[in-house]
Amino acid sequence: MTSDSKKLMEKSGIANDHKATAKALLGKYGIILVLLFLIIVISIAQPKFLSPTNLFNVMTQSSIFGIMALGMTLVITSKGIDLSVGSVLAFSGVVAASLAQVSTATTHYYANLPQLPFIVPILAALAIGCLLGAINGGLIAFTGIPAFIATLGMMTIARGAALIYTGGKPVSQFVPGIMKIGGKVGDFPVPVIVYLIMIAITWVLLGYTSFGKNVYAIGGNIKAAEISGVNVKKNLVLIYGFAGLCSAVAALVFAGRVGSVHPGAATGYELTAIAATTIGGTSHYGGIGTIWGAVVGALVLGVLRNGLTLLGIDAYWQQIIEGCIIIVAVIFDMRKNAKKK
Repeated sequence: MTSDSKKLMEKSGIANDHKATAKALLGKYGIILVLLFLIIVISIAQPKFLSPTNLFNVMTQSSIFGIMALGMTLVITSKGIDLSVGSVLAFSGVVAASLAQVSTATTHYYANLPQLPFIVPILAALAIGCLLGAINGGLIAFTGIPAFIATLGMMTIARGAALIYTGGKPVSQFVPGIMKIGGKVGDFPVPVIVYLIMIAITWVLLGYTSFGKNVYAIGGNIKAAEISGVNVKKNLVLIYGFAGLCSAVAALVFAGRVGSVHPGAATGYELTAIAATTIGGTSHYGGIGTIWGAVVGALVLGVLRNGLTLLGIDAYWQQIIEGCIIIVAVIFDMRKNAKKK
């Protein structure tokens, strides 16, 4: 082999390495490019998009399903699914709302109950969210039924419980403490602050704790995780319990923003949370998922919805576009994992 041939082979090898690196980076961070592309296109088509007021509006709108997507990231990374998060939000929300009413409320759910400190409905919502999520995890872990079936059942149960609890009527007129959750600190929206706190908590849980390592291990290979000493049943309860907790936090933000909670609230939010997680690169094959990806995925949906609204696109068409994006994201995930195999 001549020296020229060797040089050509070396150059070819270097070129291939560069291509492989570029593909890897694109596969990992391509969603950020998609987000930037959307922002550029929408801002050109509608300059109002980049106004500070509208950008804060995008972040605020993204906060509710973004918080739910954080919990969904852990669930899907563990190779599961949770269809109940929207109904859990509704049920924990109406219970918290009924305990957060002012004493002068027109329709008071507990007429003889004195006005409670706002921390009481907050704790009630978090407890209900954790409990319903843990029940999901327990059903999956101890009965062996598929996550799809367990959470589908809980979706129906929690929604029915919300309707029974309220008689199908909305709950409103809250104490100031709850309303502040949907307000602002200066010019900065409180829902975004809550979202940032939940991002930090979930980031630490998934990336820097043994629990996070167990989530990846269960999603990667559940049998191998059991053999290596991971308590799979306990961790599944914790994973789905945390997803329920995220739904409860989202319920409190929802109540503060809207000023009312209807038992039919958050219908379809579970699909939005799944979409944000999937778009963010969390694999439905399990074992792959990041919090930053879920955050960017939620922002993509938030920017897309806001931009389409500013451009006057009908809400029904927005649903079709969002559905197409979900399908494309899943196809991309399947192709990426097929190449790895």
